[in-house]
Amino acid sequence: MRFHHIGVVVPNIKNSLNDIKQFITFKETSLPTLIGSQKVNVCFLNMDNGFLELIEPISDDSPVSSFASKGGGIHHICFEVKDIHSTISEMKNKGARVIVEPVLGFENRLISFIFLKMKNTNCNLIELAEEKH
Repeated sequence: MRFHHIGVVVPNIKNSLNDIKQFITFKETSLPTLIGSQKVNVCFLNMDNGFLELIEPISDDSPVSSFASKGGGIHHICFEVKDIHSTISEMKNKGARVIVEPVLGFENRLISFIFLKMKNTNCNLIELAEEKH
């Protein structure tokens, strides 16, 4: 398992990019891409040692639309894994709860959202993304 990105929910990718460019330098950015399974557009900012993912809901029934309507913010941390199914199984055995079963996500990878039951950490939502094949 290795770090891949931090997901940040924003009301509008274009406006957010203009804000971020004032303060953060990144190597490149991907064009906003539709992730139909999550009803969002995403844009990845390459930071050399990982990515910052901007997540914009495209409809009111997107899983992140209520979060975006409150201004958004850091939503999840994503880790890349070799085998998403075995990693999910291991995490479930330790008490994690699957929020989104594996579906096609960014770069046509299998992704899954997992809620970790941690008492001393307030970053409980993670995304798993299977390595590119």
